[in-house]
Amino acid sequence: MSVKPFLDTNVIVYAFSSDDRRSEKAEALLQAGGVISVQVLNEFVSVCRRKLGRTWNEVVDALGVVNVLLGPPEPLTMELHEAAIGLARRLRFSIYDGLIVAAAQRAGCPILYSEDFRHGQVIEQLTIRNPFAE
Repeated sequence: MSVKPFLDTNVIVYAFSSDDRRSEKAEALLQAGGVISVQVLNEFVSVCRRKLGRTWNEVVDALGVVNVLLGPPEPLTMELHEAAIGLARRLRFSIYDGLIVAAAQRAGCPILYSEDFRHGQVIEQLTIRNPFAE
């Protein structure tokens, strides 16, 4: 069980964004440590390339920093996929949001930092916090 928070993709993206008011808070969260999943890494790469216009070298360098600060991500498995489907059906989430919550729960994280869920929402033992609203 982890006492570290789970960091959603938007936190990682803002930590590597320039000219964004959320960057400083996101950088602090990243440096404090946490847990992510392979899905977060995949989404991060997609956003960096498509929306931020980063080169592959810049993306790979950023991934290296994330790896040093956070360590290995939670893997995507069939067990996680099935748990995510259950969450998505029960809570009317997208499959992608279900995967984020399922990964945070599997890692035993008490907090999920994200701006994509309702701030203060509790899902079993997981509490959602929007660090940019606080």
